[in-house]
Amino acid sequence: MTVGFDAGCGAALAGFGAGQGECVKAAQRWLAAVWPVVQGRLPAPPARIVEIGCGPLGGFVPMLRSSGYEPIGIDPKAPAGDDYRRGAFEEIDRVHGVDAVVASASLHHVVDPVAVIERVAATLVDGGALVVVEWDWEEFDEATADWCFHRLRPDEDAGWLHRRRDEWVASGQPWSVYLRAWTQAERLHAAETLLHLLDERFDREHLARGPYLFPDLAQTSEEDERAAIEAGRIRATRVDYVGRRR
Repeated sequence: MTVGFDAGCGAALAGFGAGQGECVKAAQRWLAAVWPVVQGRLPAPPARIVEIGCGPLGGFVPMLRSSGYEPIGIDPKAPAGDDYRRGAFEEIDRVHGVDAVVASASLHHVVDPVAVIERVAATLVDGGALVVVEWDWEEFDEATADWCFHRLRPDEDAGWLHRRRDEWVASGQPWSVYLRAWTQAERLHAAETLLHLLDERFDREHLARGPYLFPDLAQTSEEDERAAIEAGRIRATRVDYVGRRR
């Protein structure tokens, strides 16, 4: 399983940034922004939590551990340590008796989302929670892309958005055509497809949309992106979902 937009930054970095330094900074911004969303939907500690796609930085696992949870981060590039398992979630030995599973920017890149979602359900205890934060790339329209491209870091700090901009310009195609071709080449699953699959297996408790792109932008906060969304200048490309195992 490969997580995120680009393989260049590794799984937990969710495709943000080019060089390792910028990847780490962007990933840290992402984790800090999303952690309150994730934490607010988890059962009380000391619940047992699995994070799918924690990546080389460990994802939310350190925050979970410091908050009193019993976390397990799963990723082919997971750090060493007792709190981690190296390998793809759908391939490692199943973890049993899990109270909640967290999947942040990971499901859109799995090979077989049906198999992964079924395995999540089998991992959870009855009534266990699944907390998902995803990228809705179908909402990444030209206006939203243009807003991002005008806020990119200098080219020497190029990341995945720089590559999308440069490839799009070189292609000579309309943005929608280029984006569709790129997502097909990367085999990215659409958020609506994932939501449909999730709703088949879980009882939906929460669905919200919000900022997703700010970590890889220069001098742009989550609040800046949210304000642009609320003003109708760009679209919300993040999806927050919480479901309960039936």
